[in-house]
Amino acid sequence: MIYTVTLNPSIDYHIWLSALSQGAIHEAKKEWKVAGGKGINVSKVLRALGEDSTALGFVGGFTGVFIQQQIEQAGIAHQFIQINHDSRINVKIKAENETDISGVSPLVPEEALERLFEQIDRLQSGDYLVLAGSVPKSLPSDMYQMIMQRLRGKGVRIFLDAKGQALKNGLPEEPFLIKPNHHELGELYGVTIATPAEAIEWGRKALQMGAQNVIVSMAGQGAVFVNRNESYLAQIPQRKPVNSIGAGDSMVAGFLYGLTRGMDTEAAFRFAVAAGSTTALSEGFCTREKIEAFIQDVTITFIS
Repeated sequence: MIYTVTLNPSIDYHIWLSALSQGAIHEAKKEWKVAGGKGINVSKVLRALGEDSTALGFVGGFTGVFIQQQIEQAGIAHQFIQINHDSRINVKIKAENETDISGVSPLVPEEALERLFEQIDRLQSGDYLVLAGSVPKSLPSDMYQMIMQRLRGKGVRIFLDAKGQALKNGLPEEPFLIKPNHHELGELYGVTIATPAEAIEWGRKALQMGAQNVIVSMAGQGAVFVNRNESYLAQIPQRKPVNSIGAGDSMVAGFLYGLTRGMDTEAAFRFAVAAGSTTALSEGFCTREKIEAFIQDVTITFIS
């Protein structure tokens, strides 16, 4: 079974404007409301590819009702835990540039956290668990590490898609995969990563800290993959992205999908890059048809 955890789900409210001016009244050209959160996005992409997963996390209030309804309409199984405070609303303003406003995280009570731990404790050997996205301020900052410690030795493959302290805390627990972008990986070590060669170098540092596999996304420069046995560089055609939401989540879902379908590391990485790229080039998420049309344009180079 595949489980995704979204501790801080949201309604993502997308607004298209002709231009954005401070202090002015604007009339939206178009709007779109969708259930969001990195783990939820992974479940959405997996569903589009024909792979089932179960979404875990906390939802509350009228916004939580919307999130749950959207997940159910998409055909995704869930075991969301209800809380009293409203799930957050994130605003995505698309004008000359894209501006994001992250909403206020809800308060997650201790009893809800204990219920999540009970769900986590039921995972078994061979299961996959995706831990993705931000941690509400009401939860411990080492929340992901706590979850991983509960699963230590159980044979669950954990995908950790986090940044900052949450990523740093989780590395000693030997996650099966981490997927930072080059900015997030650089932040982890206090360096600037500007080239694929630098991403490979610092990705290997993450292996030394405990990660088993590392994918580093680098926007227009493609992505790199490293583990203790092999390293690859993926290059993609230069095209202008139209969407920054969910590309990394699509990459995680694509790699996970590849593994469940028996692909080797190189093939799963290629599929992941195609999934992330086609989401970045679309207003919605990738689809199987878009991935299959794009994947032939992904060039994979074996590094070592």
